Amino acid sequence: MRKLVNSAQMREADKDAVENCHISSIQLMENASLAFSGIFRGLVPDKNEPLLILCGTGNNGGDGLAIARILQRSGYSEITILIVRSNPHESIDFSENLRHVRNLPITINDWDGDDLPVILENTLIDAMLGSGLNKPLQGDLLRLVNHINESEKYIIAVDVPTGMRGDGEISPGDTILKADEVICFQRPKLSFFVPESAPYMHRFHVVHIGLRETYIENLPSPYHELEQADIIRIYRKRTPFSHKGTYGKALVIAGGTGMAGAAMLCTKACIYSGAGLTTISLPETEEIIANIYLPEAMTIKRSAIASHWSDYTAIAVGPGLGTGTNILLSLLQLANKPLVVDADALNFLAENPQLMGALPEYSILTPHMKEFDRLFGPSTTWWDRIQLARERSKAYNFIIVLKNRYSFIFLPDGRVLINPTGNPAMASGGMGDVLTGIIVSFLAQGYTSEEAAILGCYLHGRAGDCLAAKGMAVIPASQLIAQLPFVLGEIELR
Repeated sequence: MRKLVNSAQMREADKDAVENCHISSIQLMENASLAFSGIFRGLVPDKNEPLLILCGTGNNGGDGLAIARILQRSGYSEITILIVRSNPHESIDFSENLRHVRNLPITINDWDGDDLPVILENTLIDAMLGSGLNKPLQGDLLRLVNHINESEKYIIAVDVPTGMRGDGEISPGDTILKADEVICFQRPKLSFFVPESAPYMHRFHVVHIGLRETYIENLPSPYHELEQADIIRIYRKRTPFSHKGTYGKALVIAGGTGMAGAAMLCTKACIYSGAGLTTISLPETEEIIANIYLPEAMTIKRSAIASHWSDYTAIAVGPGLGTGTNILLSLLQLANKPLVVDADALNFLAENPQLMGALPEYSILTPHMKEFDRLFGPSTTWWDRIQLARERSKAYNFIIVLKNRYSFIFLPDGRVLINPTGNPAMASGGMGDVLTGIIVSFLAQGYTSEEAAILGCYLHGRAGDCLAAKGMAVIPASQLIAQLPFVLGEIELR
């Protein structure tokens, strides 16, 4: 996992590199600009493309000036710099880079708030403000950003789009430059992972600029981004002479009358993720569907669950149960092991909040945004929702997997793990049921609740990424399930 920190902490990391790595601040800016330019050349390979680089007068603008010099040296022939003087102060490194750029065949214009500039170039580089923003845009800069957004040009932002806070909160009504790509330094900003960022950035890239990783990892922050190395470390490869009993017994309690689809997806995902034995509990009228569709799964009547409770190493409840069922209440009277709670079981919990404290420790709740709001009350922004989830996870000692493009895993110790895998092609019905099945499968195999949530979220998204890489623009949930053994095979072969 790599630790994610706030903007102030990243500035401290810059300072640490200058003080302890024998590197000047201007050289650090050069490192950042070289790294940015390397990604930029892949995004804009045509060196005859007219470029407009918008530079503020702080260090973000200094990055922009250095980028202009590096791109000119790389062969880009039509570069214009627009210096946006919304602040009369120039940073030392900005002034130094401006002195170097003035000696090059690059057009430099100043804008101090008069007539809005005519933008003729097709590609813009945004280096106006950076991550130091702590209040909404206003005045001339606000007018300029609105003007640029109306131009609908291809925009690549340096570190963070102008107007976007780096630390997570994006408030309703904020004016932010709309960037197609963001090339950020050393770490992604926390704000990149919340859905409110979507209108203002299509994709981000992270480049390393020479900061000390050990220093960043020792900074205090609850936020961590999952990495493939975490999955390789956690996952236990299958061993010779192991058998179905080695990999646990999972029970999926799901599906109501006429609603067996979600139950089938959840159960099949559990099987395909490696549970040794998987049992599904459906209404009796639906059991024949499981017998035909999932010959690998066993079935159990709801009335028999209590007498066989100790047989199962992990239990999931909720997908497709339908409204009005109180099965979760009866399970809580039996529960002596963590549950994976999803869908209609979450809705039942929302209607009976007094039961929240009765959930076994380290149970895993897997709500999407609306389910989360029903459980814990509405939030104004995603950043508020994240803080609320941290609080509730700690208070009740359970794990919350808040599902979205970037799913957040909230742990009872206060840590927040952000899953980077997955893609928009996965926005189709049944994906949440599949995730629940994967998580309960790993829980059944003997992983801790934290490990099961991590493996479930990461591998679920990884399977979707593999299918998207093959050209699938829309991924049905059943297709993703079929990809799971191959994703697990990638890890087994390492």
